[in-house]
Amino acid sequence: MPDTPTHDTPTHDTPTHETVGDIASLYLGNILYAIERCALSLEEEGKREDAAFYRGIGRKLADAHGREKLGR
Repeated sequence: MPDTPTHDTPTHDTPTHETVGDIASLYLGNILYAIERCALSLEEEGKREDAAFYRGIGRKLADAHGREKLGR
C-alpha cells in the first residue's frame, strides 16, 4: 500500500500557519518518548553524561508544558 497522506499529515504543497511551538506541543508525548529512548541508548553505550543531557532537555520541555497548562 503506498504512503497516502492523511487529513492530519501536512504535505509540502499544503500551506500551514502552524508554528514550531504548535507542532511541538501537539506531539510533545512522542518527542519526550523519543528523547527518553535516546537517553536509554546512550546509557547502554556507557555515555551517562550524554544521557543526562538529553533527559534534561526532556525535563525542561515537560516542565514548560506543565507551566503552560497551568497558565503561568
